[in-house]
Amino acid sequence: MSGLRGSETPLTERYDAALFDLDGVLYLQEEPVAFASDGVAAARAAGMRIGFVTNNASRRAPVVVALLAKVGIEGSEAEVVTAAQASAALLAEELPAGASVLIVGAQGLADEVADVGLRPVRSADEKPAAVVQGYAREVGWEQLAEAAVALREGALWVATNRDFTIPSSRGPLPGNGALVAALVTAVRREPDVVVGKPHPRLHQESVRRTGAQRPLVVGDRLDTDIAGAVNGGADSLLVLTGVTEARELLSAGPGERPTYLAADLRGLAQPHPEVTSAPDGAACGGWTVRADGAGLVLGGSSDSSRSAGGASGSSGADVDALRALAVAAWALPGADSAEWAGPSNVEAEGDAAAAALRALGL
Repeated sequence: MSGLRGSETPLTERYDAALFDLDGVLYLQEEPVAFASDGVAAARAAGMRIGFVTNNASRRAPVVVALLAKVGIEGSEAEVVTAAQASAALLAEELPAGASVLIVGAQGLADEVADVGLRPVRSADEKPAAVVQGYAREVGWEQLAEAAVALREGALWVATNRDFTIPSSRGPLPGNGALVAALVTAVRREPDVVVGKPHPRLHQESVRRTGAQRPLVVGDRLDTDIAGAVNGGADSLLVLTGVTEARELLSAGPGERPTYLAADLRGLAQPHPEVTSAPDGAACGGWTVRADGAGLVLGGSSDSSRSAGGASGSSGADVDALRALAVAAWALPGADSAEWAGPSNVEAEGDAAAAALRALGL
C-alpha cells in the first residue's frame, strides 16, 4: 500500500468486518475514547461483523467485554481475539499435553495456557518446556529472572507481542516489547515466535473467527495495527486517538502506510475524500502540498464538511491537510528506503495552513 485511498461511500458499506484494536482506539487504559462507541454502533448497524483484536495479553475475553461495556461499547466474548489466546493455541500445537510453560505476565495469560491443556508455572525450577511473555503491570525483576534461567536452559520463547509502548491518558507508557527487550539483553537471544500484530498469526485468527471476506483493520499504531494489516493483505483505517502522531505518519515506510485516515472512529461511517497526487506534491479537500527539496509546503484551506472524523484538537479540515501531506511525503525521494525518516521540514503558506500545522503538531 503506497498511498491513502478515497471512498465515495462510507467504509461501513465497503467492508464486511471491522477488526478493532482496543487500547488507543476504543479506550485509553480504562477511559473511553471520544466517538468510539458511536463508531462501533455504526459498524453493527451497517451489518459488519465485529472483532475486538488486541495484543494485550493481560485480559481474558470476559474482562475485555466488561471493560468495553464500561466505556459504552457492546461486545461478546466470541468477538474478542487476544494475543494470549493465539499464543496458547500456538503452544498447544508445539508442546505435548501437560507440558509446563513458564508465565511472564498476568494470571489471565496463565489461564489461557491452562485452558489448552498445558501446565502454567512461575518458576524455572519446574523445568518448563517454554516461556510465554505478555504485558502485565506486575511484571518485574523476579518474573524476568525466572524467564532468563529457563531460556538459558533452552526453553521455547513465545512473546505475545513486541509493542514497546501502550497508550494512556498520560502519554505512551512501557509495553511488553520493552520488557522483551530487557530479556533479549540479558540472555542474548531473540524470541522464537512473536504472535501479536504485526505478525500475521493474530490477524489470521481474527479473520477466521469473524468469517470475514473483506476485513478492515482499525487501529492507532503504525508498527502493529497497520503493519499487521499490510502483512495480512487487508485494508486499514488509522485513527489519531492513540499513539501515532502526524510526524510519525509522514515518516511511515511502505509496510506501515494505512489505506484510510481519520481523526477518530466517526471516519468509519463517512466517505473519505480522494487525495490527488502530482509530480511535485498532492492535494486533498482544498489543501495543496508541494515538495520543496526534501521538505513540504502546505497551502490553501479546506471545507471541513467534506472531511471524515474531525475531533480531539484537530478539525476534519486538518485531517484533509494531513492526508495530502502524507501522500506527498511518501512520494519524496528515498521514502521507500529502510532509512526513511520523513520530510526534513514542513512549512506553511498562509494563516490557515499555519493553523492546520499547529493543530497537527507539525
